[in-house]
Amino acid sequence: MGTEPRGHGPEEAGEVWQRHSAARLFLMGILALLAFAGLVALGTWQVERRAWKLDLIQRVESRVQAPPAAPPGPDAWPGVTAARDEYRHVRIAGRFLHDRETLAQANTNLGPGFWVLTPLQGESGFTVLVNRGFVPGDRRDPASRAEGQVTGPVTVTGLLRITEPGGSFLRSNVPAEGRWYSRDVAAIAAARGLQGPVAPYFIDADSTPNPGGLPVGGLTVIRFPNNHLVYAITWYALALMVAAAIAYVAREEWRVRRRA
Repeated sequence: MGTEPRGHGPEEAGEVWQRHSAARLFLMGILALLAFAGLVALGTWQVERRAWKLDLIQRVESRVQAPPAAPPGPDAWPGVTAARDEYRHVRIAGRFLHDRETLAQANTNLGPGFWVLTPLQGESGFTVLVNRGFVPGDRRDPASRAEGQVTGPVTVTGLLRITEPGGSFLRSNVPAEGRWYSRDVAAIAAARGLQGPVAPYFIDADSTPNPGGLPVGGLTVIRFPNNHLVYAITWYALALMVAAAIAYVAREEWRVRRRA
């Protein structure tokens, strides 16, 4: 007795598509469309963020590469912002107040240690905090690097930086104990009793060598993570997956209803 060949359609394979009610299909469709729209919106947002980040990088690079100019004076301080002024290439002349030096914890390519923050009494009539550079932990005592404690008139060239109030992500500054984890200009100025107008920003000194080799300047890290294109592709890919799922459900429902 002969045996008829069996088919391999969805029913025979045990993959029977169950017909859904109109209400359930409507709810599933609304949720899927909302998910699709949300994922597309997230992808578009990342594209816009990428354009903003590229513009920011270009603006910062233009500031860094520009010829050094005088830093903003007291009249301009209310308008100083990170978006407009950070990493401006500046130059200022004056005298260091080494007796008001402050050390802030640092982790650099040279290892852990401290930033040496020294007030500079500028010839233009205001004081600005200068991050002269890095010293290792065993050279935190100014006496161990006396050659670098320059006296007399100096000219500092570097990058304008915005104050870092409060401390680091995990640790707060403790001015009363002299523990500094960020370069908080206002708090340092108050702790050191700086008189007269004090700039609300500080200056990262460039790599011009200091006598004796310390502090080591020019270690400013300018890095802007730019993964927005990867994120955008991810969100758009997920949106395409949702669209494919919608198309699959619609096809199967149409197939089942046509047979019925």
